[in-house]
Amino acid sequence: MSSISTPEEVESFVLTACAPLPPVRLAIAQAAGLVLAEGVSADGPVPPFANSAMDGFALRSLDTSRAPVRLTITAELMAGQTPDRKLSAGEAIRIMTGAPMPEGADAVCPVENVGIEGLSVLIREPIPAGKNVRRAGEDIARGSTVFPPGTVLSPAHVGVLASLGIRTVTAVPRPRVGVLSTGDELVAPPRALGPGQIRDANRPALLATLQHSHFETVDLGIVSDDRETVAAALKEGLGSCDALVSSGGVSAGDRDTVREAIKVLANTNAARCFQVGIRPARPFTFGILGCGQPVFGLPGNPVSALVAYELFCRPALLRLAGMVEVNRPRHVAVADEQFSRRRDGKVHFVRVIASLDESGVLHARSSGGQNPHLLYSMAQANALAVLPDGEGLNVGERVRLILTAPGRVRMAS
Repeated sequence: MSSISTPEEVESFVLTACAPLPPVRLAIAQAAGLVLAEGVSADGPVPPFANSAMDGFALRSLDTSRAPVRLTITAELMAGQTPDRKLSAGEAIRIMTGAPMPEGADAVCPVENVGIEGLSVLIREPIPAGKNVRRAGEDIARGSTVFPPGTVLSPAHVGVLASLGIRTVTAVPRPRVGVLSTGDELVAPPRALGPGQIRDANRPALLATLQHSHFETVDLGIVSDDRETVAAALKEGLGSCDALVSSGGVSAGDRDTVREAIKVLANTNAARCFQVGIRPARPFTFGILGCGQPVFGLPGNPVSALVAYELFCRPALLRLAGMVEVNRPRHVAVADEQFSRRRDGKVHFVRVIASLDESGVLHARSSGGQNPHLLYSMAQANALAVLPDGEGLNVGERVRLILTAPGRVRMAS
């Protein structure tokens, strides 16, 4: 009988076997969401020159020390123009947001705070030096390390790179993941259901889940329950993918051909067939194939496949993408109903709906039936409640949650 592994042991084994993909050079427009493989330094300051922070009048702060005072308007300076004269005592230059500060000026008075009469402007109160002026290098100094290796590039990071004139970066690419379903009973539209057949839900759900995590995907279709056919499909997927995900065929039955195909194709030391001490998603197979591509053999029940993806597959794919933080945050919630279970040596992952009360406290209630074939309750859920082995939890007790859809956590109705 196979030994039972803890989810922590399985995750550790998988993550140890997965390393970041080789970095590539790409345009910054394609870099959002990727991890920098090489640091970025500034070869110039940002802003590149001192400029006005608002529409107003550039002036010498010294001239306003005895305000109110009238200054002579000598010019107008728009963004994108170059100052062509020095500001002298008693003078002001009308200036627009982003325009370079003229020589001699050290402050800007907002246009809404002045009185204009012909070619003079009334400054009503003293303006300190540096007021409403964006200093050269105030955001980024020349020569500074802007982003170190390992930085996950957000849209704001991309904007900073653009402000520095950087067009390309070296980053870890998004993994390209192939997905296949196995099972003689499976069909997909437009094919009609025949006797004993069911529609394939796993492959569409996994493809959508991968895309939601910003991985590239390849649909490898449905494969029959035959070891040679499965092995051929896996080999074909290796030609265009960085990783493969399959569902079905990983238990210990005679028709569970995926586990056997992976064991045959993988290096002996890089393939394991696990019995994980969890419910759902007990069987799980993992191997390293081809040129080092990982393959994840997920269970065939729809909920089991998605739970195994969350626990073992998603973290590993994020590791391939160069991420350091690969697990979803764990949160503590209040149980709004009783979560009953019996002792069976397993950790139970219960589909729940998490919501916030008026005080910002997280609460959890079941999203529906918990059998591993009941996919609808998975669709309703936005979190998994983690129930350790035991008798379950009573109403009001604390329960640990994995938020699988943080954006869907709402205020309780």
